[in-house]
Amino acid sequence: MTDLHFYEPAQGHGLPHDPFNAIVGPRPIGWIASQDREGRRNLAPYSFFNAFNYTPPIVGFASIGWKDSVRNIEATGEFVWNLATRPLAEPMNASCAAVPPEVDEFALAGLEAAPSRLVAPPRVAASPVAFECRLTQLLQLQAHDGRAVETWLVLGEVVGVHIDRALLKNGIYDTAAARPILRGGGPADYFEIGPDGLFKMHRPR
Repeated sequence: MTDLHFYEPAQGHGLPHDPFNAIVGPRPIGWIASQDREGRRNLAPYSFFNAFNYTPPIVGFASIGWKDSVRNIEATGEFVWNLATRPLAEPMNASCAAVPPEVDEFALAGLEAAPSRLVAPPRVAASPVAFECRLTQLLQLQAHDGRAVETWLVLGEVVGVHIDRALLKNGIYDTAAARPILRGGGPADYFEIGPDGLFKMHRPR
């Protein structure tokens, strides 16, 4: 018999650090660029991020608290996801500082912004991949008893994709070559995807 640690989240986990984030991980980082109606830029990383649909392509992130990104996206209906890579790890981390809405995190993190083609918020120029997105749904999460949770799920359709051509090998995107970083468990754990972690497994026919 496996020796299992069991807990009910509502009663506490009884461990030095909540294991939930470590178990559901590593997770892609939602490095979200947005701007308010006056054009003030915002850039923030979210550790609850993923892709949810192929056609049309839909991505989403969850914000614990009504933060500047959510406020901007609700007002303008647009945002940009930027791929966080190992060379951009420190600037990405700098952009998560808790600062007032008028502070430009691009400038704070020493990042150059590049114009998007279809939406107003800019891209992170140094990021090798970016998705230009238009808001499709903004949902406040609920607990199983219907109680509102102070977390908002932002879903957006990807309407434009930027990819560094160096990452396209014979027309196929090379995930490892981009050196994406992912959020793990613990207060400071991240992981980098590299070629040694690759294995291939085709679906059964």
